[in-house]
Amino acid sequence: MNSPLKIAVVALGKIGLPLAVQFAKKGHQVIGCDVNQMTVDLVNAGKEPFPGEAFLDTYLAEVVSQGLLRATTDTTAAVAQADAVVVVVPLFVDSDGVPDFGWMDDATAKIAAGLRPGTLVSYETTLPVGTTRNRFAPALESGSGLKAGTDFHLVFSPERVLTGRVFADLRKYPKLVGGINAESTHAGIEFYKSVLDFDDRPDLTEPNGVWDLLTSEASEMAKLAETTYRDVNIALANQFAIFAETANIDISKVIAASNSQPYSHIHQPGIAVGGHCIPIYPRFYLWNDPLATVVRAAREANAGMPAHAVGLLESALDGLVGKKVAVLGISYRGGVKESAFSGVFPTVAALKSAGAIVLVHDPMYSSEEITRLGFDEYVMGEEIAGVILQADHKEYKELSKLDFPGVRAVVDGRRSLDPTSFPDVAFRVIGAPY
Repeated sequence: MNSPLKIAVVALGKIGLPLAVQFAKKGHQVIGCDVNQMTVDLVNAGKEPFPGEAFLDTYLAEVVSQGLLRATTDTTAAVAQADAVVVVVPLFVDSDGVPDFGWMDDATAKIAAGLRPGTLVSYETTLPVGTTRNRFAPALESGSGLKAGTDFHLVFSPERVLTGRVFADLRKYPKLVGGINAESTHAGIEFYKSVLDFDDRPDLTEPNGVWDLLTSEASEMAKLAETTYRDVNIALANQFAIFAETANIDISKVIAASNSQPYSHIHQPGIAVGGHCIPIYPRFYLWNDPLATVVRAAREANAGMPAHAVGLLESALDGLVGKKVAVLGISYRGGVKESAFSGVFPTVAALKSAGAIVLVHDPMYSSEEITRLGFDEYVMGEEIAGVILQADHKEYKELSKLDFPGVRAVVDGRRSLDPTSFPDVAFRVIGAPY
């Protein structure tokens, strides 16, 4: 795979488009496939269809102008020209994390219709263990008339990047590859060696690069394991934090002290765990392993943190009935315009259940977008009784009592605000004494 390849990337979302651009930057001919005509048109014009991804605007314009990347809505035709197909189609889930494979099944059928002998197919969307072999291999075989592992190669190679820093993360973290047989795994490893570059990582147990996970199941589990670990670790930090509040202890100092010992890696507590990954992938693991009591308890503990934050505010205000409360942040984390499984939704629900009049603010969302999400907008400077900080946007760091006329209580769910900027206000921080 030293010569330029023809690569089809299926789904040009916040992971798929940067991947397509990365492959093109390495000199390969890339066709990006998406069901959204507007996305396709913008990509073909060299314009990013969404904001916030570092370097994407510049890199995209470069590779499009060089003729190395184009986009289409015809996935089957793109696959028919491709040496390799990379699938990053969203896997939708319900509130319990039960997957809806509709979009992925549809994309797989379109891929199968264009599949040629010798092609590599790599799924990067996070999946429950066994899905690549037991669901997608039969579907690809049925739609193509080809045999997986014999006529075409099939691997699972999980995306391991965060939106906003995809290009940096592609270099920083090893690329994990596991196939449905040894030949597929080898083909996947050679492919990713040809499309990625890696930073030197002397801290790793083996050189940074493409790592052989041997099987698709091992590669699937590696992604579930790393995200589930984070969920469990955050849940432990949250339980420490709740206890610390009752024991006149600042948990941040405890965590810093504990982590000064090399075998302790306690994460930070907070109001919510959101996004497409950490709240969902432990549910995938539980789907495979329903007896994983530690995982289940951790997910329940983290899901309870928005209600805990609301409880802190309710106590500070001696009740919430009829009181106006502003929730700061729709995004699930600071600096990213993404509301998937954000803590804003359970926080607002808990406030309303307690009788509060709830208003929501986020500098990354327009008034119309806030309304479409079902919220009433809070306008900075409007009189308010209480404030809960849900997302640690940089715009919030310098806020003070002067920004919230009439405010009597603030709950900082992310340790992002300066308590000294809120004199004579009941200021609560998760995991801190008051």
